[in-house]
Amino acid sequence: MIEVENLTKIYKNGNVEVKALKEVSFKIKKGEILSIMGPSGSGKSTLMNLLGFLDTPTSGKYYLRGKDVSGLGENKLAELRNDYVGFVFQQFNLLGRTTVLHNVELPLIYGGYSKKERREIAKDLLEKVGLGHRLKHFPNEISGGQKQRVAIARALANNPDLILADEPTGNLDTATGESIMDLFHDLNEQGHTIVLVTHEENIAEHARRKISLIDGEIRKDEVFV
Repeated sequence: MIEVENLTKIYKNGNVEVKALKEVSFKIKKGEILSIMGPSGSGKSTLMNLLGFLDTPTSGKYYLRGKDVSGLGENKLAELRNDYVGFVFQQFNLLGRTTVLHNVELPLIYGGYSKKERREIAKDLLEKVGLGHRLKHFPNEISGGQKQRVAIARALANNPDLILADEPTGNLDTATGESIMDLFHDLNEQGHTIVLVTHEENIAEHARRKISLIDGEIRKDEVFV
């Protein structure tokens, strides 16, 4: 599904260059669940941004289904984000002044769905994550774990092939975090490819494959049975 070759990202601050990623190469198969792990500053968030078409590499290649997408412009990258990727973030990133249902509907507005279609899809997704009874609630009326479930439902709105989760349990207690990971496993079994970006060993262990980054380089790429 995805192959990156010698992916490099350099940030410039005046005359100073910071090499956030250094010639990173690996493949992701469709239907995989894997973790990208590393300490702060290791390059894992930079790699997630590149995988999710939020940024472009300084050099190297990114192949999506065999097609080189590393040199595409912003409009084409935005289309790929909408068509292929769902994002889940540590901070949930929900709109506080709109309902749970409308938060999930938002990506569908940009997808050109009618109001009736958006509502039906959003309701089905919230049922899927166990929040069919919270449709009219606002984010400040639900728990942290429920907020993350809303965020996951929103990430699924356009039925993405790839789900990128950046520290998805970072703001949750252990038990709630485990329930969120159970949900990711269910989604993976339904065919979604999932990449977990984390610095937590217990979260990384939920994946069948772990890529460890240190100083912008892959130090380990381990597969677990």
